[in-house]
Amino acid sequence: MSSSAELSDSIRPTRPVPIIIAILLLAVVVSTFESTMMFNALPRLISAFHTSPANVSWVLTAYTLVAAASAAVCGRLGDVYGRRRVLLVLLLVSAVGSIISISTGDLAGVVTGRAIQGISGGILPLCFGIVREHLPRHRIPVAVAVIAGAAMLAGAAGNIISGAIIDALDWHYIFVVAAAVALIAAGACTVLPRSRLTATVTRIDWIGAILFAPAIGLVLFGITESGSWGWADGRTLGFIVGGLALLAVWIWWELRRHQPMINLRLFGERKQALTLTATAFASIGPIGATGFLLQLIMQTPTSAPIGLGLTATAAGALSFCTAIIGFLLSPLSGRISRLAGSRRSLAIGGGFGILSTILLAVIGNSLVGMLITALCLTVTTSFMLTSLPNLIVEGVPAENTSEATGVNTVVQQAFNGVGNSVATLLLSLSLVPGTEFSTKGAYLQVFGLIGVCCVAALVLSLFIRKGSPAVSGAPAAPVVAEA
Repeated sequence: MSSSAELSDSIRPTRPVPIIIAILLLAVVVSTFESTMMFNALPRLISAFHTSPANVSWVLTAYTLVAAASAAVCGRLGDVYGRRRVLLVLLLVSAVGSIISISTGDLAGVVTGRAIQGISGGILPLCFGIVREHLPRHRIPVAVAVIAGAAMLAGAAGNIISGAIIDALDWHYIFVVAAAVALIAAGACTVLPRSRLTATVTRIDWIGAILFAPAIGLVLFGITESGSWGWADGRTLGFIVGGLALLAVWIWWELRRHQPMINLRLFGERKQALTLTATAFASIGPIGATGFLLQLIMQTPTSAPIGLGLTATAAGALSFCTAIIGFLLSPLSGRISRLAGSRRSLAIGGGFGILSTILLAVIGNSLVGMLITALCLTVTTSFMLTSLPNLIVEGVPAENTSEATGVNTVVQQAFNGVGNSVATLLLSLSLVPGTEFSTKGAYLQVFGLIGVCCVAALVLSLFIRKGSPAVSGAPAAPVVAEA
């Protein structure tokens, strides 16, 4: 038996570290670009297919539902069959999804292609696993942080790039670009080192995978549609309760398996449980609610109680610029994780989140104040989004890295939806009479929600045990094969 620490120290990377990271960044761009690339295309699709916004919204929903299941299931398959191999498959399948969306002449075909594209949701956890498997231990925290930061940047770039494509060409060309980038990334990934498998599995728990996908899909669909249906609507409750019931069956099944699809016992350990809880709070508040809230404030007319009256282009450009700053901050978060443990980076993110909430309430209704607030929120999201996967990496065996970070991604997506839905509900409950604008009191309630979540994340970080991949290692099974 050996440890993951010994494995990482004793094996010299077969490719230069910058090459490995550059290839993984390209793969991450595929996943996060696809997650946001269709937002600006929805109006064009409505007119092109002469249909309703509700029908067109499935272009987004289909991707989200498949991506959530893929993050955990494909992460686990990568841990078992080889992360490079599974990463290549996901990139190629994603390209196929783009081709289907281009080649069909109806909305159903576009939605089908987008659902197939959703398989790329498993790319990010696989990239984290490849980093831990092939990079020297002291490089892991910074590499994980940079990849997480790149995901944030690529997501913000998706709106800018897709908007430019639509203005210059047509919505079809968004899929052309997505397919081309996916194929280029797949070709680049063939250069990655072959995976050294550390997960000894005699039988794959396919029933666990089959149960998990619809369970998480039902919950996410209910949360997603709660914004239009309302939380008290029977459809919302039906989907969420039905999904939770199926999720309970899945948990019962997985805990009875000797080799489950998702090893839930990993998350019973204190550090992982606290990290997932911190992920939930961070996703509801600073990661989830603030994303649409800042855009709303910037684009709301100045005649409203809170609003800056910026154009969509100006607001999008400002968000993209702050995302660039967030990406540039990611190596700093990684270095702090390496030297002091990722809980310190999470605490810094929580602290800046509390400051950002105060700034939103005090000076957020002026352009200069919004710029200052946006910068503080950028620090918040950058440090949180980069510290959370590092905390997972610190606490799980090497052979479970992609599986565990995949589950963390699912939690983030689910509670991100909760944050958006709750914030939308709070804003809609208190409107200025005779207008569609929310009152200042409604905004203050949302600011309070974000602040409470930041406080919770900060407090949780204090209870997480110190640890860093650069100074600790988790047990791993012997290497059994190459893929």
